[in-house]
Amino acid sequence: MGCRRNQGRPLAARAGERRVSRILIAEPGRNYWPKPPVVVDSSVIAAIVFDESEQEDARRTLAGKQPVAPDLLRFEITNVGMNRLRQGKSRLEDALEGLEHFDDLAIEFAGIVLAPVLRMAARYKLSAYDASYLWLAAELRAPLVTFDKRLAAAAADCLANLPPPEDMPEKP
Repeated sequence: MGCRRNQGRPLAARAGERRVSRILIAEPGRNYWPKPPVVVDSSVIAAIVFDESEQEDARRTLAGKQPVAPDLLRFEITNVGMNRLRQGKSRLEDALEGLEHFDDLAIEFAGIVLAPVLRMAARYKLSAYDASYLWLAAELRAPLVTFDKRLAAAAADCLANLPPPEDMPEKP
């Protein structure tokens, strides 16, 4: 049984009906669209919350993106504040104000899995702290933003060599 050609006329027209279908779409403005995730480390966030010289670069890079970080970022930022106090770069009030600013940032926090973090730390000769950011970026398949050259080099290698996602079809 073969297929018949419809001689270029729609089925509705052949049945004596004329039907025009127009699909309408209403959607929110761009400011409601999901922001792409980007993993941020403590160097980037510290620049923002403690008004460091790289602050504008950090803000510009994160604009329009959803910052994501391992839970340990909270402790690292608090430690940066403490180090600034010890080094005489901040007064206690300024460090506390920076921490309040940190609490106002829309950072999404995520847990980590220890074994792969340790593997990454060993492979790339990173601290477990830095490897946590790298692992999260690899897990989310998201860019990693940092001012740390060693971490950036590890991320460039790691993220460029990720295996394809399991649900992605193979290229012929």
